[in-house]
Amino acid sequence: MKIKTIFFMAASTCLVFIPNPVLATQGHGGIEGVYAHQLAHVFFIISMGGLIYWLKQRGLVRESGWRLIQLSAFFFLLWNLDAVFVHALDDQFKIIQLQHAGSWAVRITSVQNNKMLEGLYYLAKLDHLLCVPAIIFLYLGLKRLLADQSPRAPKQEHS
Repeated sequence: MKIKTIFFMAASTCLVFIPNPVLATQGHGGIEGVYAHQLAHVFFIISMGGLIYWLKQRGLVRESGWRLIQLSAFFFLLWNLDAVFVHALDDQFKIIQLQHAGSWAVRITSVQNNKMLEGLYYLAKLDHLLCVPAIIFLYLGLKRLLADQSPRAPKQEHS
């Protein structure tokens, strides 16, 4: 074996069997990071609204692939609205606080001990229920458009 191959295999093995902790959430350094992040969500909302409008105006939604993409844009728009709401509650206005109550548990408390707001925050944190369908609809729409564009094999006539 070549030395490069051995080195690559050894490095790959170390990455698999000696992992470092990876944090799944993004922390924002200071409030300016939150504002930049929120602006990105607002830009995404405007973009998805524009895409929905554009697809409707052009009449492209008559094709199923474009209809699925429009549905994807709608779910992405809802996901971003949800994210803006959640970030506003916990990062910007600090209305909601999270306390770790164990390795798999978090305690949600609001400043004014508002149980309805705490429940709404909990539901809003389930943003994957909006994002995952958006990704699936986007995939299915692109797949349908690709299938519609690919040349079909000519039918063979039997004599």
